[in-house]
Amino acid sequence: MVMPEQSLSLSTAMNVSIIGSGSEAMVLAHGFGGDQSIWDKIIPFFSQHYKLFLFDWSFSGAVKDPDLFDPAKYSSYEAFANDLITLLDENDVKSSVFVGHSMSGMIGCIASVKKPELFKRLVLVGASPRYINTDEYEGGFQTSDIEQIMKSIETNYHDWAVGFASLVVDKDDPLSVEMFEKCLKRMRPEAALPLAKTVFYSDEREILEKVMIPCTIVQPSRDIVVPNSVAYYMQEKIKGKSTVEMIETSGHFPQLTAHQQFVDVLAGVLGSIIENK
Repeated sequence: MVMPEQSLSLSTAMNVSIIGSGSEAMVLAHGFGGDQSIWDKIIPFFSQHYKLFLFDWSFSGAVKDPDLFDPAKYSSYEAFANDLITLLDENDVKSSVFVGHSMSGMIGCIASVKKPELFKRLVLVGASPRYINTDEYEGGFQTSDIEQIMKSIETNYHDWAVGFASLVVDKDDPLSVEMFEKCLKRMRPEAALPLAKTVFYSDEREILEKVMIPCTIVQPSRDIVVPNSVAYYMQEKIKGKSTVEMIETSGHFPQLTAHQQFVDVLAGVLGSIIENK
């Protein structure tokens, strides 16, 4: 079967890579400022059991085409969800385990509502449907906090990236801090600001009650970005069977700073026997 040229080019542009020889597919989707390299520590554990499907979102600095990220198009998560569905469809990925970090957790939720047959389970890592507090909801940030983030990105993105990486990645793992800082710096500032607005001003709480796929919510115990209460809020609202798995670590990147715990949690949930590497 000949794939449409446009679909084929999306996989190429978004650096799709497939690793491993397992019969089941595991999709690994990175979050804001990252690229597929944030999964490097867990790939050796899962590649013997799953066919790992990785890619870089259009905003990533790893994407060669600067025009792929159109701020007007990506002003909501829905466009990202449509890209995800396109990537999975053109690569014939069905009934996958979707592991979405940070913003990708909500993108996976939206995609699962649009096309549920593509997903067997959602693993939502440090995900949040809304970052700004309201009277009845703790998102972790005041509106003024988000406004300050936007001002810092706009004023001096390079300096902001250095500071942000040291805030959101556990300082006890300096190599991981440095790794994410480099990812952030590769992202173009003209993409970073509109993307940050899309992420931090988003409110996807209403989508949760439409999610019917079983979910595993992986929450770092000391996450400066997402309060622990958000994980339990999501568990309560999601209609599919869902559980919260706490990982004892600081920061927003358990796949980097507590990757053995992360692997053990996923292996337990998925019923996989994972060999230590």
